[in-house]
Amino acid sequence: MRKHKSDRIIGALTLVLLGVGLIMIYAIGPMRANVVNAAYGTDVGENSFFIHQVACVIVAILALVLAFKVPYGVVRKFGKVVLILGLIMCGALALLAVAGSSLAKCELGACRWFNLGSLLSFQPAEVLKLGLILYLAGLMAERKKEGKLESWSDFWLPFMIVCGLSLLFVVVIQRDLGTGVTLMAIILGMLFMSGVRLRYFMMVLGIILVCGVLAIVTSPHRVERLLTFSSEESSDSYHIENAMIAIGSGGLMGVGPGNSVQATGYLPESINDSVFAVIGETFGFVGLLAIVICFTTLLLRLLRTASFLHDDEQELVVVGIFAWITAHVVVNIAAMTGLLPLTGITLPLLSYGGTSMLFTAVALGLALQLSCYTSREPRADKATEQRGTASHRQSLNRRLS
Repeated sequence: MRKHKSDRIIGALTLVLLGVGLIMIYAIGPMRANVVNAAYGTDVGENSFFIHQVACVIVAILALVLAFKVPYGVVRKFGKVVLILGLIMCGALALLAVAGSSLAKCELGACRWFNLGSLLSFQPAEVLKLGLILYLAGLMAERKKEGKLESWSDFWLPFMIVCGLSLLFVVVIQRDLGTGVTLMAIILGMLFMSGVRLRYFMMVLGIILVCGVLAIVTSPHRVERLLTFSSEESSDSYHIENAMIAIGSGGLMGVGPGNSVQATGYLPESINDSVFAVIGETFGFVGLLAIVICFTTLLLRLLRTASFLHDDEQELVVVGIFAWITAHVVVNIAAMTGLLPLTGITLPLLSYGGTSMLFTAVALGLALQLSCYTSREPRADKATEQRGTASHRQSLNRRLS
């Protein structure tokens, strides 16, 4: 496919969301600094969070440009390397946590970060997400081309090993169910679009659901979080109630930047997981509606890019990125509005922090690059065609036998 201009809407919306995130951190950063200083006896400057966020945004934009410029043919060669690196880093983090090392940062029942300083941390699961997408896209596209999507040794065995290890490291060892939900969304989204027969997809879905239930019932803090989800005495309920108060206090137009009450210490994680609620308090229903429209448009443009790509591997990469961002947006907003229990998952490009923003930018830069190779017409639903062809072939074989 001949290269053409990229989907500028994806790039523009990415920059808009990064800009809104900067505005929010500038407005509530000083309040967050006061809360941290009062709680831990530190001396964090009132502009420290904003300066850190500016640096993260600059790095994220550079990473997006790099991912856009480096040819996908080069990127795909390192898919397996990125996956292995992500698994190794997740394993190393788990070992450091067990050893009680200060390099492992554990909060809210999960060990997700390497501690690199008072304001610096690194989440290896973000590397794993990107590596998983690149590896699975290559594996699925190659086996589909070879007609071996139903082969146990050629496809299902490596698929189950890689997905099983990824979920084991993140959900069981790191105890990070929020990131596990994102990995599950990536796996199921890419598997559905790969063209496997529906019954195989449903089998994998069933296995993942069973494993998810087991991960909850075998973990006391997850059971407690689920059982006390609607309890007025639970910490989760306190968090959600204050998020709802923040959203309700904003009314139609909000209280304005710098006037948030909940960010002064009432709402936990006001610059991280709870930034959606603070946006509601600051800019009101209009602000929240604008954010939802931005994310919805971004996700629809990703779907459009995937549907107009005629290369199976490239299509699966964009589908994986779509599933990744969708899981973050849906779970975060649902938690902040009381529809789901809290899972500690960030709102892409808006929440404070570097690792999530960096790798989300890399993923969007990659999608932006692949949007340069879309066709004028959407591709036929080859996944559905393949399922129908396989079903017809199996029926024909039964008649002949």
